[in-house]
Amino acid sequence: MNRNRHADLLRVGAMCVVVLGHWLVTDVTYAGGQITGLDALGSVRWARWLTLFLQVMPVFFLVGGYANAVSWTRHRAAGGWAGWVRHRALRLLVPATIYVVVAELAVAAAAASGTNAAELGQAGWAVGLQLWFLPVYLLLIALTPALFAAHRRWRLAVPAAMAAGAAIVDTAVIGWRLPVLGFANYLLVWGFAHQLGLAWQDGSLRAPRWLPAALAGGATAVLAALLAFGPFPVDMIDGNGPVRNTSPPSVALLALAAAQAGLLVAAEPAGRRWLARAARWHRVSRMNDAAMTVYLWHMVPVIVVAVAAYPEGLLPMPAIGSAAWWEWRPAWLAVLAVVLIPLAAVMMRFDRPRPTADGQARLAGWWRAALLGLGIAAAMVALARIAIAGFAPGGRIPLTALGIYACGVAATVIAGRSRRVVGDVSRLIAHRM
Repeated sequence: MNRNRHADLLRVGAMCVVVLGHWLVTDVTYAGGQITGLDALGSVRWARWLTLFLQVMPVFFLVGGYANAVSWTRHRAAGGWAGWVRHRALRLLVPATIYVVVAELAVAAAAASGTNAAELGQAGWAVGLQLWFLPVYLLLIALTPALFAAHRRWRLAVPAAMAAGAAIVDTAVIGWRLPVLGFANYLLVWGFAHQLGLAWQDGSLRAPRWLPAALAGGATAVLAALLAFGPFPVDMIDGNGPVRNTSPPSVALLALAAAQAGLLVAAEPAGRRWLARAARWHRVSRMNDAAMTVYLWHMVPVIVVAVAAYPEGLLPMPAIGSAAWWEWRPAWLAVLAVVLIPLAAVMMRFDRPRPTADGQARLAGWWRAALLGLGIAAAMVALARIAIAGFAPGGRIPLTALGIYACGVAATVIAGRSRRVVGDVSRLIAHRM
């Protein structure tokens, strides 16, 4: 099966926008012996309109849906969903675990050196926030076999039903003041984008030829109406108002996702032609291999540069939104890139899970599937807690979240190991007890 170069280009482009967007809106100041990080969007109000273009997380889920459809189509004939889910989950959990371990070691070292608890907590939050993506995507991986089967039966009716469900959830959250229901939109909104990826992969979103353009046009009109006449703010990143578009995801963000999907799928022929040159494709392919690593580690340079440069007065601190602030932004981005590139090159050597004999083979026995499900669920819960509270809430290591995460990863790994290895581990645990 030929690789879709356009899908890889979209993943690389989205990754670059996420990194540059986060770096652009992050403002660091140093006063009274304490480093503080501020969100520039809170001061540059007009820049919130830029989030309509900077919010590209739907693209990751669109491409993820496409990739999961390709992989599951190739391997489902072998039978058993658990082996495939485990394999795909470990592709995320291996780099995530390395990141979590390094981050917590850094927190422990900083705490031991006497770093201010508030400062440490803010830094830990800044480098943990991007982990929110992983529990949502892990859930969609676990559900992909079912979502794929639903797509084969009902096609585009599935994302249409998800869109209707997201609208109902928003009505309950905003109109009926039932905020707990908003969590359902993490599945419905991001699942909508993922489902469009399934439809893209089998051609349902490309035939007839006018369908992607019609989707983009219709979704743009809906988004404009929701922003003009509805309660939804234009800020597609987050914001501090009573109604937000990302936490939880709103139907306005879903409309943006649909518009992006339509435009990007319609642009596929142009993307394929542009990547026909071997040199271009080689560069995109190498950057695509680094996408997960860069996504996880891209906020670390902000902390490194802030700690190394600002207390020494090596970098200026102009007022947010001033002419000097904007003039400094390109240099700020360049400094962070200089730190990130070698960091990502080093971490890529460790981020890929090693091939194993069991690969994506069937996991025989119901208990293996149950153990896998529990492991992935535990990892999701722990990653969500870290994304919300950070790596050092209150300046302390979150031992409970780390313990849950370790158990989840261990269960995911053990679920696919041989009977002999599992028996050895069981006997060791029994002996220790």
